[in-house]
Amino acid sequence: MPVSRSTRRALAAVFAVCVVLPLSACGSSGGDSGTADASGKVEGDITFQTWNLRANFKPYFEGLIADFEKKYPGTDVKWIDQPAEGYADKISADAAGGTLPDVVNVSPDLVAPLAKAGLALDLDKAASQYRKEYLEGAWASHQIPGMTGTYAFPWYLNTGPLFYNKSLFKEAGLDAEQPPKTYDEVFDAALKMADKTDGKVATLANVPTIEDFGRYGVELMNKEGAAFTFNDAKGVELLTRYKKLYDAKALDPQALTATPESSGKKFLTGAVAMNPGSALDLGNFKKQAPNLYKNIGITDQITSTGHVNMYVMGVMVNARTKRAPAAVAFAHYVTDAAHQMSFAKQVAIFPSTAGSLDDPYFTKEDGTDETRVRVAAAKSLKNAVNYTPVLFSEQMKTELRNEVAKALQGKESPKEALDNAVEACNRLLQQQG
Repeated sequence: MPVSRSTRRALAAVFAVCVVLPLSACGSSGGDSGTADASGKVEGDITFQTWNLRANFKPYFEGLIADFEKKYPGTDVKWIDQPAEGYADKISADAAGGTLPDVVNVSPDLVAPLAKAGLALDLDKAASQYRKEYLEGAWASHQIPGMTGTYAFPWYLNTGPLFYNKSLFKEAGLDAEQPPKTYDEVFDAALKMADKTDGKVATLANVPTIEDFGRYGVELMNKEGAAFTFNDAKGVELLTRYKKLYDAKALDPQALTATPESSGKKFLTGAVAMNPGSALDLGNFKKQAPNLYKNIGITDQITSTGHVNMYVMGVMVNARTKRAPAAVAFAHYVTDAAHQMSFAKQVAIFPSTAGSLDDPYFTKEDGTDETRVRVAAAKSLKNAVNYTPVLFSEQMKTELRNEVAKALQGKESPKEALDNAVEACNRLLQQQG
């Protein structure tokens, strides 16, 4: 079950969107990332682009920029904020047109084509002195298979629990105090729920995505990162189980066209019994669905690997910036421990800096559900994994979703569907170069 993207309502682009750049238009065949010299005096004008953050966090970023300019006299940071809709396309156009900002808010799958095009600064070369400040897994999240280097500072992380409706569990004869902990238990509970309610209440609202296959223990790519492999026996097993749920209406009939927002609404109205989310959602439940909030159950993400899924955001430096010292200094400033911690206290996200998750804010409970979720999520992030492969593009996500839909509708067998998806994704991977 995918982690909810409902957090986007406050951090509208907190999770990954992907882009395949027209690399030939970038004027580079790759291989020259990291050529900008980041040594020298921190001075001059730079541009900083964020991803739909101005509406909710304007005072935070204006204060951060003012503090940076005070620390480094002679610098001037121009802040640009782009809407969530079309963000990937905007970056693609800027990359092709030579107008990419100096410092850019990105996700790992946005970094990959930029790095291949020679447009993302290699921080292992330009800023290796900062590496030890970040969680090892977070720093590695902006590394690209087949390339050496790290192409963005890790910024904030996110993950979340699985929420369930205790009332619906009780009505279906399930133990509301003992929620499912394994895939076997989730699928069993879902089939019982559908049977008891004559298919009126589904337990799950989303079809499996690439991260679900990862959490289930499927090998998503070969060790070289050169080909996708999620059509193995374990992958087929997971899709077969989802097909069984779909046929029994234990998976919402509208799951094939569901968005995270529509799934969230179904959970709010009691049409779906379980839904992934974050600490941010609890406030929404309290306001929008007080009856649900009174009956909310909270359990861990389901995983066969022992590692929950995490989403990562980063801050990339344009390899062709004319102000490399200032751009690197500012990207580090935005993502250092102090500023990540202050940002995390404004919204339900988590720092990627080493030691930050040991702060009492992330370890001490105060009896509230919000704190309980925050503490549990922070603990799980210490060994969490970003299951979505860096090279898994938006087109690939569409190919997988389309084939999953065919399998659930019975138009193809789960094996045929995943074979077709892997073939299409590997073809797209070759086109990425």
